[in-house]
Amino acid sequence: MSRWCEGLHISGGFALLAAWFALVNGWQLLAVILSAALLHELGHLLVLYPLGGRVLGLRISIFGAELVTDAARLSYPGELAAVLAGPAVNLLCGLLLARGHAWVAAGAHLSLCLFNLLPVRPLDGGRALALGVSALAGPAAGEGAARWAGALTALTLGALSLWLMGRTGGSLWLLPAAAGLLAAGARELTGKKADFL
Repeated sequence: MSRWCEGLHISGGFALLAAWFALVNGWQLLAVILSAALLHELGHLLVLYPLGGRVLGLRISIFGAELVTDAARLSYPGELAAVLAGPAVNLLCGLLLARGHAWVAAGAHLSLCLFNLLPVRPLDGGRALALGVSALAGPAAGEGAARWAGALTALTLGALSLWLMGRTGGSLWLLPAAAGLLAAGARELTGKKADFL
């Protein structure tokens, strides 16, 4: 994993994927997608900082960006609000851009919103599930719910992506998603982190 500055970690897999994407699809589309991701992370920050949370770092991999935070001072509802703020910003931007007929940018935002709401950690949906169940039934129940829902969702979608690639002679663009999902599912089952992504 490359370390460009203190707190920022960018995986080699992300750098290769971004370069490949730009070569095949052009830098403009990559810029649209990365700007949607930037606005997503800013959404988290807009809620996190006023509630007293701190950002310790940012990890970027082929599975996306993950803010590393010190949310110990936040309540479950506060942390849940910060987690869901990123997808909410993408949803709002997507709807506004669709009204302006900026279909590519709207699609990037809406796709990022939906992908991040999958109940797979480190995605926002997985973290939101853990926080919501923890608030209702305690941290052990939240961890268990997030672990099993994440493993089942990630492994199912990863396998479905591989099946779709094989069935259609398909796009290699599904391969990073499949690899990321399968790694996330394996991580949930084993409790280990997949740093190679």
